[in-house]
Amino acid sequence: MSKRDYTIAVIQLNLNNTPENNLKKCIEWVKKAAKQGAEVICLPELYSSHYFCQSEDTDNFKYAEPLYSTSFNAFSELSKVLGVVIVVPFFEKRMAGVYHNSAYIIDSDGTEAGLYRKMHIPDDPHFYEKFYFTPGDLGFKTIKTKKGNIGTLICWDQWYPEAARLTALQGAEVLFYPTAIGWHPKEKEEFGKNQHGAWMNVMKGHAVANGTYVAAANRIGLEKYVPNTDGIQFWGSSFICGPQGEILAQASHDQEEILMATVDLDLQENVRQNWPFLRDRRIDMYDNITKRVID
Repeated sequence: MSKRDYTIAVIQLNLNNTPENNLKKCIEWVKKAAKQGAEVICLPELYSSHYFCQSEDTDNFKYAEPLYSTSFNAFSELSKVLGVVIVVPFFEKRMAGVYHNSAYIIDSDGTEAGLYRKMHIPDDPHFYEKFYFTPGDLGFKTIKTKKGNIGTLICWDQWYPEAARLTALQGAEVLFYPTAIGWHPKEKEEFGKNQHGAWMNVMKGHAVANGTYVAAANRIGLEKYVPNTDGIQFWGSSFICGPQGEILAQASHDQEEILMATVDLDLQENVRQNWPFLRDRRIDMYDNITKRVID
């Protein structure tokens, strides 16, 4: 009988504008997580740099890298040595003028288990991602690894129930959400509590609706790189929840941390048997979901 549980981890970090330092730092934190028993480890969104999307500046394209170069080579070797699966979110240069917000899923033997390209691209004040990223074209998918079947979605994807559902329907036991989200400092006092609560609630809802584990890896710190702005205060609060939305681990707002939890496939099966939301879907009545608006 195959193993019915495995340990996952998300790493919450403060990151800066020096890719070499961020790579070295993330390698050390992945080693720490593996030493603590993690078998599948997820880094925050765009791990190799500060969150450059606070402005529209062509100079920031220097942070992009071609497929199977710096990040893949480093973490592939690390996965092989440690025997762990690593979710590595990075800025992909597909060709001149075409860039993606992507993530490798590197298997425990160092091979590529899968590649995901962020599907939903935001364009909000100081989150100017449409300037940088072409929407993903690989679709939503579950990746089979030697440790378990995992789905990877990225940040803005976390607000969309369709993304979670389509990934879960392919057998995902865990939905990983590498993330870079925070407050505009001037808004925090008035709107901060509700913004943060909505972020957690929507992902907990995905866990409940799909009977999956959910793991979000955010960054921390005030990143203020654009002149005459207040920057973004990343709110941390990375978390892992179970298939009933129960919080299994949660980080602080301002500390670098490793969060760990056990994915229990027997529990997941029991939850899905007793809350059979997937069974009771009226797939014969959902055609209109593909429309922008139902007039």
